[in-house]
Amino acid sequence: MGPSSTLSLKTILGLLSLLFVLPFTSALKFDLPATTHKTERCIRNFVSNGQLVVVTAIVSGQRGDGQVVNMVIKDALGNEHGRPRDIAGETRQTFMAPADTAFDVCFENKLVSRQGIQNPSRHVELDVDIGADARDWSSIQAQEKLKPVETDLRRMEELVAEIVNEMEYLRAREQKLRDTNESTNERVKWFAVGTMGMLVGLGVWQVIYLRAYFRYAASFYPSPFSSALHSV
Repeated sequence: MGPSSTLSLKTILGLLSLLFVLPFTSALKFDLPATTHKTERCIRNFVSNGQLVVVTAIVSGQRGDGQVVNMVIKDALGNEHGRPRDIAGETRQTFMAPADTAFDVCFENKLVSRQGIQNPSRHVELDVDIGADARDWSSIQAQEKLKPVETDLRRMEELVAEIVNEMEYLRAREQKLRDTNESTNERVKWFAVGTMGMLVGLGVWQVIYLRAYFRYAASFYPSPFSSALHSV
């Protein structure tokens, strides 16, 4: 078995292990302390162009308990994809990625009144589904009358396609960075050659100039030894 076959086998095994691990991943859970000043806690994710993103947040507490939890979803391009206010319970935001970019899901907990609580805070459970994970496979199974195994295979097929597209994107990006690196090295090489040529040319010009200067000075200002010899 050649190296390419071994690499392909390793890649396939890695993709299959990733697909088996993905269904068991849990949501991100954290506590959000209430403050009187603006303090945001952001979670960043990366998304490809045209991918579906579903952000689900479950916030503990209830409205009117002296804490106001706000959420905002914004990407690196300056687009805003949702700004729910005063969250309590479950809230869900859905959007399509406009480009290959990163997006942030930010939370803030404003303290309105303490109501006898020493250190008020809210518990947040955040789940971000992207691409095939964001689709409602239960409704797809019901609409297309698929068996559970067929639904799982369909989901796995889309996940593999997304991973392949991501690998192609990384390969193209690596190729672009390599081309930029080679172009930069080429420019630096010719810049060094040009600098050395200028230094050599400047050195030669200085030698020629100094020789001409001393010859000119010797013709107009004879040395005292030569004057003494002429007088004798």
